[in-house]
Amino acid sequence: MQIMNPNDIGRVIREQRRRLGLDQQELANRVGVSRQWIVEIEHGKPRAEIGLLLKTINALNLGIKIVPDRRSGRPSSSPVSDGPRGARDIDIDILIERARGRLP
Repeated sequence: MQIMNPNDIGRVIREQRRRLGLDQQELANRVGVSRQWIVEIEHGKPRAEIGLLLKTINALNLGIKIVPDRRSGRPSSSPVSDGPRGARDIDIDILIERARGRLP
């Protein structure tokens, strides 16, 4: 599944939690967060701590695969581009390379 925004991440987490027969409190206990944090994530919290998000994904036996976006056919130096249906895509690789001083 292609993740385009925080709501997509929340939807995947909620669906997998339900598939596994877990309630929000059980997942929160596995991750070491409050039930309210799980509620917020499932509703698309836009500023979630990445470490906790990865821990949540791992607790649900899910994985993340990051692959280059080949839609444009050429590399870009802009970390933000227009995606399908007006969504905004953010290229984390470009952001990291800029932070390391390898891109302008």
